[in-house]
Amino acid sequence: MIEIINKIKSGYIRFAVFDFDGTISLIREGWQQIMIPMMVEILQGTGTNESLEELTRIVRLFVTDLTGKQTIYQMIRLKEEVEKRGGKTEEPLTYKEIYHNRLMERIISRLEGLRNGTIDPVEYVVPGTYQILDLARKYNLRCYLASGTDEKYVLDEAALLKVDGYFEKLYGAQDDYKNFSKRMVIQQIIAENNLHGDEVVAFGDGFVEIEEMKNVGGIAVGVATNEATREGVDEWKRERLITAGADLIIPDFQSWEELESVLFEANQE
Repeated sequence: MIEIINKIKSGYIRFAVFDFDGTISLIREGWQQIMIPMMVEILQGTGTNESLEELTRIVRLFVTDLTGKQTIYQMIRLKEEVEKRGGKTEEPLTYKEIYHNRLMERIISRLEGLRNGTIDPVEYVVPGTYQILDLARKYNLRCYLASGTDEKYVLDEAALLKVDGYFEKLYGAQDDYKNFSKRMVIQQIIAENNLHGDEVVAFGDGFVEIEEMKNVGGIAVGVATNEATREGVDEWKRERLITAGADLIIPDFQSWEELESVLFEANQE
């Protein structure tokens, strides 16, 4: 269940940073199926002679590379791509609003079901989530959640999934997007607590949080969940996470007992 890419020092972890969407929450499962076609549609409107397949490949690549950063960065890139093709642009915030409205159409029934109690939260978390969070609590880890989704939605959805109480602080995207990033969160945690790399771990399904954790010498666990089936590894995610520098690849958290051995039991090399 655990694919070890790089050997790590275990038994020293004191802090953990978790991504949210795709790592803990599956409420927004399928967001790429909303964002990518929307962007392709907008790029087609520029009059480009690129094929649907080529535009989809281009968009999928930059959307994936920016996954984990605030959504606004994907929209900034969309505006740049429209400009390259000589099209009429909108502001990134306008593109973000179009995307969010379309996404809400897909997930509103999930949110309503969680809110009124007709949906069990376990149906919309990555398998094993509660067990890994309980494990972190067992080892007295100080846990933080950092998401590229707007903070107001992160706070609401984390509460609906009953995971908010596991974290010292939950971070999400801000309107003033330059004043928040996962890099800032990670660097702040390390600086304020005088941490060495093997004392902090990141769990994430996006390129950004894995790359940023490795940049500071920390441990990075790539969560390559197949969000649609909730079973097995998403190979596209796996390849991107390895490229970003992930030390371990897991399909989900169901192998939490093995993770306990690999991450938390002391004196392993």
